[in-house]
Parts: sequence; structure tokens; C-alpha cells
Amino acid sequence: MNTFLVVLLVLAGVALLLMEMFLLPGFGIAGISGFACLIGSVVVAWLLLGRLAGYITLGACLLLSGLAIWGFLRSNALDKMALDSQIDSHVELANNKLKKEEEKKKD
Repeated sequence: MNTFLVVLLVLAGVALLLMEMFLLPGFGIAGISGFACLIGSVVVAWLLLGRLAGYITLGACLLLSGLAIWGFLRSNALDKMALDSQIDSHVELANNKLKKEEEKKKD
């Protein structure tokens, strides 16, 4: 049961960090909760399963977080979420418009 709790906390922590970085704006509740889950998983593993399990869990947290972020960046998910439209209109500045009107008056 303790091992299941540690694995659940690690997976929840990684998922919450990914949500915070790529889906939810700002550094908010999901990011803080993700870090709390990862720290909690290491603490639970250390206290209930022993020192070796704590070190293994710490390494797994770092490795899984890094791999999840790297994998998400390499996937096409960001391209699907990003706004990709071309703006082909332009704005004529007031100074340029005044200069053109003055040139027309001179002619």
C-alpha cells in the first residue's frame, strides 16, 4: 500500500507540473500542488519504506519530470495548442497619412 501511495504521488506530481507549465497560465495552484506531491512522495518513501527507497523515489521524480517535459516539448501537442494565424493587414500611421495629405495639397 505504501508503494502504491508513492507511485500515485509521483504520477500526480508530474501530471500537475505538466498542466501548470503547458495548459494553465502562471505559477498557481497546480504547480504548487505538483511540487508538493513530488516532495510528499519522497518523504513518504523515505519515512515508510527506508532510505534507499527515498533515494530511488527522488531519482525517479527527477527523471520522470525531465522526461515528461522533454516528451511534451517534442510532441506536436504544442503546435495544436498554439495560435497559428497570419495577419496580413496593416495600419497606416497618422504621421504618414498627414504627410501624404500635405503632399497632395502642394501638388
